[in-house]
Amino acid sequence: MKKKIVFVTGTRADFGKLKSLINMLNRYEAFETHLFVTGMHLDERYGYTVNEIEQHGYAHVFRYPNHTAETAMDMTLAKTTEGFAQYTRVVKPDCIVVHGDRIEALACATVGALNNILVAHIEGGELSGTIDELLRHAISKLSHSHFVANESAAQRLLQMGELEQSVFVIGSPDMDVVLSQHLPELTAVKAHYAIPFERYAVSLFHPVTTEPGQLAADTASYFDALEISGLNYVMVYPNNDPGSSIILERMQQYRDAGWCRIFPSVRFEAFLTLLRHADFIIGNSSAGIREAPYYGVPTINTGSRQYMRSNDEDIIHCACDTEELLAAIRKAELADIPPKQLFGAGNSDRLFLEVLQTESFWQISRQKLFAVREIVNGGT
Repeated sequence: MKKKIVFVTGTRADFGKLKSLINMLNRYEAFETHLFVTGMHLDERYGYTVNEIEQHGYAHVFRYPNHTAETAMDMTLAKTTEGFAQYTRVVKPDCIVVHGDRIEALACATVGALNNILVAHIEGGELSGTIDELLRHAISKLSHSHFVANESAAQRLLQMGELEQSVFVIGSPDMDVVLSQHLPELTAVKAHYAIPFERYAVSLFHPVTTEPGQLAADTASYFDALEISGLNYVMVYPNNDPGSSIILERMQQYRDAGWCRIFPSVRFEAFLTLLRHADFIIGNSSAGIREAPYYGVPTINTGSRQYMRSNDEDIIHCACDTEELLAAIRKAELADIPPKQLFGAGNSDRLFLEVLQTESFWQISRQKLFAVREIVNGGT
């Protein structure tokens, strides 16, 4: 009998990371994949990206609008939990695959844990700023298996008491796409998105949910720096986290500016092509921490949102201050950074498949156990 596997996706970013895993399983008769599509995918402001998902021709795609007020993450959590609980009673999945640190993943992992459904968490064990880190670690504790990006993430999960036999290092699945030989050509991407610039940088700036009082000032400083720099930018909308309306309001001031192009969303493969050929990426997105180093593209990371996410010494960190940002931009323009692979070698889909093809994976106990480990060297 086929194993039913539900992949949960609520953002353009997590779908980019899950897609290679879905596509790999779809090649094998032993698996039946289902997609629970929610969150930003069903928001017109962000390009209604559920349409992009459905264009892949997946057999089982379920849309669930979970929108509440922008600032009501707790209500979004409650609504998603209720909707996914009803969905699983119909589909009856053997495994639920969630990614990262979003509200939707927390909701669906909770449903799985409470109903003894095997939950697989992609990219747990990582560090970051804001509420994201709390959510990521909570999702890990609700999950029965963990597919992590590197050994550092694996070690953190072991520190959290997870069983060693439930942690699998497969790399970051989006690197399967980053390293693909089938990305679109830059000329085609520029033509499709009407990007006129010969040279440009990429901007991705999100709200920091745990610093709401600083957001207005940080947003002003950030966009002031971009405007003053005199460079061209390809800008993509922020996530729909609390405070995103402040950033969007400032971005709308540049709708007709000649030095930037603004997009609610960019198809992942097209975004990677733009990133690969950019002079640098600026903002506080994980794309600067994860994907950019693979292409040797300089990253300017501002603020605390990606705090401790990577120890890559070539990443330029700065406060969200106009003068500091301008200094970082000048530094990035002169940077010559070699490509480096810190989160896998582009074969996560194959490693994921190999684990799911083992009987031991399906026998992982739904009763979570805390693995007690001896603390040495004073806890270091």
